[in-house]
Amino acid sequence: AGSFAAARYGLEILAEDIHDVADAVTRFVVLRRPCPPPHPTGMDRTTVVAFIGEDHPGALLEILNEFSMRGINLTLIQSRPTGAGLGSYLFWMDFEGHVSDARVGEALMGLRRVCADVRFLGSYTRADQVRPEVRRGTHDNDFTEAAAWLEAVRLGQSQP
Repeated sequence: AGSFAAARYGLEILAEDIHDVADAVTRFVVLRRPCPPPHPTGMDRTTVVAFIGEDHPGALLEILNEFSMRGINLTLIQSRPTGAGLGSYLFWMDFEGHVSDARVGEALMGLRRVCADVRFLGSYTRADQVRPEVRRGTHDNDFTEAAAWLEAVRLGQSQP
């Protein structure tokens, strides 16, 4: 950890200035039992691990489409073998948005439909405090309006 952690956590600094890249950024993960995520800030990221059920042409595209259709920017995607056999993979993904955002919730539901398993690791405030650009049609109120329109269609009512 950086030297700032010594004072915060009562640690002893064994060596200083051992970096080889001055502006390098290191990410640390806090592990704990499942609990509700922190409230959204509008500057959030979410991390999930998605397991494909079977290796087939387009398996990764199915996963990526869930994000693309909802205007969600993936900031990291890593493919790893699960160890369960040839063709058994998982994808570790970080993306912009919070689990409470409508677009993120829909993407997670889509992943759950096309993947063998999805593990939600958390939503958290971005370290860089940057607000993502949310494309037209992917704001929470756009999802609410679309759901109201569909309900009116299903009920045979005039459409809002």
